[in-house]
Amino acid sequence: MERNTIVTAVTQAAEELIAAAKPRSGDLLIVGCSSSEIVGAVIGHGSSAEAAEAVYEGLSAVADRYGLALGAQCCEHLNRCVVLERAVAEKRGYEIVSVLPQPHAGGSWSVACWSHFADPVVVETVKAELGMDIGDTLIGMHLRAVAVPVRTSVKSVGEANLVCARTRPKFVGGSRAVYEGAELR
Repeated sequence: MERNTIVTAVTQAAEELIAAAKPRSGDLLIVGCSSSEIVGAVIGHGSSAEAAEAVYEGLSAVADRYGLALGAQCCEHLNRCVVLERAVAEKRGYEIVSVLPQPHAGGSWSVACWSHFADPVVVETVKAELGMDIGDTLIGMHLRAVAVPVRTSVKSVGEANLVCARTRPKFVGGSRAVYEGAELR
């Protein structure tokens, strides 16, 4: 898979997700990414640093442009922990854990983010406002409670399936509740 093709695909998908989600500066974009799936291998069995770096190139530029925090979900061997910038983890009150992601224990995506973040840390769980799942990595556990699918024109990154989501606050109340004018995103 050509680097520019990956960068273009993730950039376009992220832009479409952001247009639908309308995030605020500081919101968290959680990304699960199987570099194996991108290059056509089975998840967890063909890790590609090159594919992960291309995903980082595209997504970090978009996240920076919109003032979003970027979170990298690790693979199942690290219980799908998340790599974040320390400032983001501390601001959101997330507990930092001790582990150093590796290509086969965390995945190439988390390693790429770890190597590019200014002060990376790992946390066990987050509640992100929006997310991208590249290669069926199951990011749902790291989204806020009410996730809404976002259909983008980009359906895959390389050979990896792509699913995007935004979140919204829960609706509460009953027949007398009013939602118009309330925060619905």
